[in-house]
Parts: sequence; structure tokens; C-alpha cells
Amino acid sequence: MSNLLVAENIVKKYGDFTALNDVTIKVPEASIFGLLGPNGAGKTSLIRIINQIIIPDSGSVMLDGKPLTPNDIQHIGYMPEERGLYKGMKVGEQALYLAQLKGMTRYDAKKKLSFWFDKLEIRDWWGKKVQELSKGMAQKVQFIVTVLHQPKLLIFDEPFSGFDPINANLIKDEILKLRDAGATVIFSTHRMESVEELCEYIALFDKSNNILDGKLSDIKRKFKSNIFEVEMYDIKNKLLLNELSENFDILSSNIGPGNNDASLQVKLKDAKDSNDLIQYLAMHGSIAKYSEMIPDANEIFIKAIEQNAKK
Repeated sequence: MSNLLVAENIVKKYGDFTALNDVTIKVPEASIFGLLGPNGAGKTSLIRIINQIIIPDSGSVMLDGKPLTPNDIQHIGYMPEERGLYKGMKVGEQALYLAQLKGMTRYDAKKKLSFWFDKLEIRDWWGKKVQELSKGMAQKVQFIVTVLHQPKLLIFDEPFSGFDPINANLIKDEILKLRDAGATVIFSTHRMESVEELCEYIALFDKSNNILDGKLSDIKRKFKSNIFEVEMYDIKNKLLLNELSENFDILSSNIGPGNNDASLQVKLKDAKDSNDLIQYLAMHGSIAKYSEMIPDANEIFIKAIEQNAKK
């Protein structure tokens, strides 16, 4: 898969403070890429560099195989965490104005805005002032003006802030549809459940450095700890746990009445693999459940930050 965006060896300093320390990310085309990290890790600085709001001290940004230029504003849609709508301006006129800044004609902008306002059920707010909108309604308007010009690259910074669960799911669905239609999405959030639901690739920033990046499924495999959840019944050998502990680490066990069933958490030892475990269990009873405990994005986030703190 080719990369739509490559930011390479980016350095950005504010006086004596280094916001980005030789950071590189590669965002595959038509993917959703999670940009993660604690507050102050450097995510916002990188997003602003990609949007050409600020310039890096060194490094390069390539969009679709070419150096980023001011004209590429037409190919990028950016929804910042701090929203930028003018409170005293009417919603429809403001949306038209922002669309024209992205290179759309007033006619095309009005036609597409009509489609999106109907789709997100905010048609009745066209003539209202932004200050009359709830935070969620204003978020919908911001989302629309971000995606309206059908950019190659979409950047969402905490896009679900202010949304109730129903509207958050609505926006998630729209983001997935945009990805499926060919858009590439950079998605910055602290909500790890959203990362699990949406992101195929991630980069994790900490203390101005990119400490972890790649395909999320590959990273999960890297962070797995070889622990399996097992449920058994019709256990033939009453000494199962004793014999099992000679070859594997039993982290927890819950033995049922009569010692005929059990729920276990078992960790592989260095010389063993998952096939060894399942073969051993099958010889001693019937297996009702056998699954590897794969860490989720939240666990990976915490563990990687802790490991980086020890360096």
C-alpha cells in the first residue's frame, strides 16, 4: 500500500522546548491513522505543520508523493479540537464562506451543503447564528465544512468531543464511509475505544518522540503476553492443575463443584507454544473456551508510555 502522507525527520522547537524530536510518520492511502499520545507529546504541533499553520525547523512533508505546498490546502480537511466557527455569523453563510476558501464555487458549495445538512439533520439551523447552536450541533457544522470539498486527507482532532453517543456513532459511520470512498484519515484522540473501532494504523507520541508506530494488529501481537483464557469441562484428571503447572504458569484458576470443570488463565513458558497448551488440555478434558488475551489500545498506550519513562 502506498503512503498518501509522509512526514519525515520533523523537528520543531519553541525556544528551548523541543515539541517534535526527529519525528517520522507514514500514513497509508485510504486508511484511518490514529495519532496518539499524552497531552503535550507533540501531536498538535505535527498536525499544525501538516496544515502549514506553522513550519518545522527541519524535516520534510510529502503529500501524494510530492513536497507539501500552500496550494495543498485544497486537498486537506482539518477539524481542530478548538473549533473555529464565528459565533455571530449565520450557519449557512459561514459554511458557504469556508467552502469557498477551499476553492469551491458558491453554487457547488450550496448544493453539497444542502446534501450534508439534510444528511446530518440540521437543515433547520441554516439561518441560525452559531452562538444559538448547542456544542453538538456546532460540531456537526464543523464536520461538514471539513469534509465538504472532498479532500484527499482528512485530519480530525478529538472529533467526538461534545457529541452524545448516538451522534458520535453517526459521525464514526460517516468517517468510515469517507475512508471507504478513498479518503485518508488522521485521527487524534484520547478515547481508546474509538481507536479500537476506527484505526488501522497508529503512531504513539511521548515527550516529543514517536515511540511506537505501525499497523494496530501487528502492534497488538507485539505486546501480547502469551496468556490464554481457558474453560474446561468433563475433566478426566483431578490432578490437572498440578500437572499443568509443571509446564505452564497458572495465573488464576476457578474450579467448579466436583472438580469436573475449571476456568483458567494460563501463561506459556519460554519453551512452549500455544499448540503445546491446547494439546495438553485436550488430553485431560473437553475445552469449552480457548482464547489468547490480546491487549487493547488502552493497555498498549499505558504500557508503551511506562516503558518509555524507564529509558
